[in-house]
Amino acid sequence: MIHRILRTALAAAPAVAGLAAQARDFPNKPVKIVVPQTPGGASDALARIVAQKLNEKWGQPVIVENRAGAGGNVGMELVANAPADGYTLLMSYVGTHAINGALYKKLPFDPERDFAPVATLATLPFVVVSKADAPFKTVPEVIAAAKKGQLTYGSAGNGSVNHLLGEMFNSAAGVKLTHVPYRGAAPAMQDLMGGQINLVFTSLPSVSGAIKQGTLHPIAVTSAKRAAAFNTIPTVAEAGFKDFDVNPWFGLFAPAKVPPQVIRKMNADINEILKSKDVADKFMAQGAEPYTTTPQEFSAVLKADIDKWGKVVKASGASVD
Repeated sequence: MIHRILRTALAAAPAVAGLAAQARDFPNKPVKIVVPQTPGGASDALARIVAQKLNEKWGQPVIVENRAGAGGNVGMELVANAPADGYTLLMSYVGTHAINGALYKKLPFDPERDFAPVATLATLPFVVVSKADAPFKTVPEVIAAAKKGQLTYGSAGNGSVNHLLGEMFNSAAGVKLTHVPYRGAAPAMQDLMGGQINLVFTSLPSVSGAIKQGTLHPIAVTSAKRAAAFNTIPTVAEAGFKDFDVNPWFGLFAPAKVPPQVIRKMNADINEILKSKDVADKFMAQGAEPYTTTPQEFSAVLKADIDKWGKVVKASGASVD
């Protein structure tokens, strides 16, 4: 019995040593980060900041590739089917990874089974915005206007974070903002600027420039506390809705079955760069805050959010074939 155990251990030793060497040598060629959204949004902005720092740390090109489509599912499927070697990563967030499984009736992948959590990068509140000349400037004024007549809000589509935030606001405030779905966030913003709709719930980076230029008015952020770089914008909670707290995470995933030693190395390297003042300052300029976890902690966060947002999707009635 003892001899059999020793033989098994000795047989496994080369494989363990090989995995350890693979982790030490990683990366020895370019790494690709797939962003399943179009350029210019929060996922894209954060991915490019981190890619630049990883490029410097690893001495290898870290390339950001935008593969938008089907609510993020095109890019997710690409990474799910990539080689399990750590050289293809997915930039994901609550919308794609915690909501799509409940929203889409059929997916060619499983958001949990087919991906390995690598590292969280940031939390980033959304903000509800109106045109600068809108007659309502605060949450109480929005509620009052909604009770007097129909107000509309646009989203990137049924079941998107933008849509579900509006439904959560309706529930909390006891009003009915009418949802207008679009094929992406950009056309929703165009119609907001054109006056065809009244409000949009969107990520801070996507409208930070317009807020600073004064073409859009920020009514409130969705997180429990104010965003550090935009601390003049109040929270929805400050209007009396103390439990309103939506502060989505953004993070990196690898295909399932990437060796755990490689996952741990990537996690340690990413967490190290997230602690730098340079990255913190760049994130803050986007309205984001660095957010570090271990792969195991990230997995637990994902499981909790899949449960949380699954209930929100069900309550909204949203569904995509």
